[in-house]
Amino acid sequence: MAEHAPGRATRFRRYDGGDPLAPPVDVAEALDAIGEDVMAGYSPERAMREFLRRGGRDQVGLDELGRRVAERRRELLQRHNLDGTLQQIKELLDRAVLEERKQLARDVQLDDDERAFAEMRLENLPPSPSAAVNELSDYTWQSSQARQDYEKIKDLLGRELLDQRFAGMKQALENVGDEEREAVQDMLRDLNRLLDKHRRGVDTPQDFADFMAEHGQFFPENPQNVDELIDALAQRSAAAQRMLNSMTPEQREELMQLSAQAFGSPELAQTLAELDANLQALRPGEDWWGSEDFGGDESLGLGEATGMLQDLADLDELAEQLSQSYEGARMDDLDLDKLARQLGDQAAVDARALKELEKALSRSGTLRRDAAGQLKLTPKAMRQLGKTLLRDIAERMSARQGERELRQAGAAGDLSGATRAWQFGDTEPWDIPRTMLNGVLRRAGGEAGRLINIDDIEVSETETRTQAAVALLVDTSFSMAMDGRWVPMKRTALALHTLIQSKFRDDHLQLIGFGRHAEVMDIEELTAMDTSWAKGTNLHHALLLANRHFRKHPDAQPVLLVVTDGEPTAHLEPDGEVSFYYPPHPITIAHTVRELDNTRRLGAQITFFRLGSSPDLARFMDQLARRVDGRVVAPELEDLGIAVVGSYLGGRGGGSATTSSWEDWGGGYGGRGFWANG
Repeated sequence: MAEHAPGRATRFRRYDGGDPLAPPVDVAEALDAIGEDVMAGYSPERAMREFLRRGGRDQVGLDELGRRVAERRRELLQRHNLDGTLQQIKELLDRAVLEERKQLARDVQLDDDERAFAEMRLENLPPSPSAAVNELSDYTWQSSQARQDYEKIKDLLGRELLDQRFAGMKQALENVGDEEREAVQDMLRDLNRLLDKHRRGVDTPQDFADFMAEHGQFFPENPQNVDELIDALAQRSAAAQRMLNSMTPEQREELMQLSAQAFGSPELAQTLAELDANLQALRPGEDWWGSEDFGGDESLGLGEATGMLQDLADLDELAEQLSQSYEGARMDDLDLDKLARQLGDQAAVDARALKELEKALSRSGTLRRDAAGQLKLTPKAMRQLGKTLLRDIAERMSARQGERELRQAGAAGDLSGATRAWQFGDTEPWDIPRTMLNGVLRRAGGEAGRLINIDDIEVSETETRTQAAVALLVDTSFSMAMDGRWVPMKRTALALHTLIQSKFRDDHLQLIGFGRHAEVMDIEELTAMDTSWAKGTNLHHALLLANRHFRKHPDAQPVLLVVTDGEPTAHLEPDGEVSFYYPPHPITIAHTVRELDNTRRLGAQITFFRLGSSPDLARFMDQLARRVDGRVVAPELEDLGIAVVGSYLGGRGGGSATTSSWEDWGGGYGGRGFWANG
């Protein structure tokens, strides 16, 4: 990947954006999922977080990344243990003692008393490696190989202790001489002086610059100031302390005793202890006291174990970032570099896609933040959600065999002689010759499929259309949410709203929600509406508002659609107060029936969509429908959208559907008696 800078040559770095041919973030899928959750009562912000957590069909979510992080953490702990350095020291010590005994046995020039004394010292070494190493500190080795192995113990300890604080130091100092070791000691002394001055607030930028000029080769991270230097050192030092805390008391004691032998002098251990104290004073917020429970068979040295503790700290930080459960959490908090290091590049690509999702939704105009910073669905988002719902309804309608709806033939106006491709929502009759010809031509072109596909259908255009004034009354009482009817109700309202806005723009739709009282709502209010504990089903108030809507449009055909799961339990008094009665009171029923009679006198075509299965409710709805020459529909929840949209298309043309045509529709629902005439 090329990077350009004015006046500089082009530089290239490894491309880290994942598969460049992979599809972009699926905004449509995300919007559908977010809209579904919003209709279930989630805020758009929470709905967005839920989608990011779950992921999509082809998109890994935060939960899956979090699971991988937890699995990686568990794997590290179960695979490793912390006795690697102690085991190496014990092996070197055993090898040195063995070689020395061999040399004593074959050295004929050695005085017998000297041999006996040396063998006695070797025989009576303490079982503790640290005590044994200390015991042999003044021993005169007869075997050069044994002496080398013993010196390797001191060298190993020094390099391991340095590797705990400076990653890579163990390898860097392998097979080096006293001069290089002294350079490290000088660096540590200068570092402690710099940190001490910074802790007391008397250092200057020049102090840092001088230190880096002298010792910068020891810091491949290339810190730009003293605070960056301290941050890097403190994280490693804290991990080293957590590693010590994770050891058993016996292991910890052994290591502390051995530290004095590092490089053959206690100076290194003392200097490092001073460094740890400075760093802990400067960065007390690091985790200096934690510990882990390692239980595997793969041994780690001190430096490796410290690196492992840093990995575990990174994994803990990633787990928190991926949870997004803390206040003020943002997707931008995700550290993609750490994620790539711990889980691989693909995990970082997946996380980057999630980070881009909200931006993609904002760029597409479907999500925006209001003045208070709250995420909101835009009108464009509502239109897209509605189109998706309509497309689903259309596909399910077209899949039902033998269900071509003929009840509206000619109702929309006189035929003009022209034809056009069928679109969902069209009520004009099919042009059979053109439709059949399209199917024949399609198959003649080599395309397989059914005799007639939905794309083959053409309809006869009509000259005029009758306007309709539509009132969709939806029950918003708590029982709707409690019984799982909340989301299907909202989906239905959104589908009908989208259909009218896109295909029947001359029609006038009013959405009315009714619980304890009724209110006119726009589609955004209804879809975002949360459940309420308020009791009451005030159909009377809803009918009052619907009739007001019908009177505002006297030249339009009134169409009343009522979705409810309960009998009326509240009505509006003349003074505007709400009266609630349960079980339903005759006064409430009387107010409701009186207003429904007014609806009928306005010429409205009335359909009730009964979602409850109570016999009393069914009997009451049938009586209402019979009184006003309306219909009762008892759909399954998944078919509510089809039922309401189909009823609207049947009622808007000014004529009523025949009993036989509605029964034909019912046959397509598996003979469940979908339509029941009142």
